[in-house]
Amino acid sequence: MNSHSDTSSTDPIHHHLALDRIAHVTLRVGAILAQSGASVRVVHEGARMIASGLGVEVMGMRSGYASFEITLERGRATITRMMQIGPHGVNHRLDFAVRDLAVRAAAGGMTPDEIEADLDRLVRDTPRHPWWLVAIATGAACAAFGRLLGADWLSFAPMLAAASIGQALRHWLLGRRVNVFVIAAIIGCVAATLGGLGARLAGSGTVQLAMMASILLLVPGVPSTNAQTDVLDGYPTMGSARAVWVIMIMVFAVTGLWLAEFVLRIQM
Repeated sequence: MNSHSDTSSTDPIHHHLALDRIAHVTLRVGAILAQSGASVRVVHEGARMIASGLGVEVMGMRSGYASFEITLERGRATITRMMQIGPHGVNHRLDFAVRDLAVRAAAGGMTPDEIEADLDRLVRDTPRHPWWLVAIATGAACAAFGRLLGADWLSFAPMLAAASIGQALRHWLLGRRVNVFVIAAIIGCVAATLGGLGARLAGSGTVQLAMMASILLLVPGVPSTNAQTDVLDGYPTMGSARAVWVIMIMVFAVTGLWLAEFVLRIQM
């Protein structure tokens, strides 16, 4: 005579709910990786490792810019689920922490609840650099690139200050969920104006270069690289979506720069 546990394990409803739970945690791992700046190949591999560790087979995955879909199979049961992906960003610490979790889960011995608890902990406790340190480092990087592009030393401090203020303002605006394209235009205008004005007051002969260098923080390097990587890896839809996002960011950043030139009455 079968025990109660044996009956529940073969119950179709119980089996479906268990598969649904696995699909949810697998999707969540993929979504967090995507939001942290991972390429589609990494997202799919992370989700596949989680599914494998939980004893199910991945029949198919589809990554969109705003959603992630997966189809799982165990025995004769299959399930297809989709999850929304939040705003894309760059968080390498969280990215690699979730990758490590996927490796541990793939070895087996973890339940969906344990994996999700670890995900919650990583999202909550993965350290971040303080905003002011990021702002200063960003300013120093932009000023250094300005020098490499040919800006003189008199414009170095204005470029550093302008880009640092721009990064701090971006952090504040992102925290208030302002549209990222609007943010690009605002930062482009503010940082370029401050950098150009500061360079002019310092007596620099490379004011225009100072303005351009002050908005280099808006260049989306990781999304640009991912767009190319996704296309080369055979995911042209996602790669194209990322490329369009990059182009839009640059259009709005240049719009902000143009407004700053108008304010300062500088002709390129």
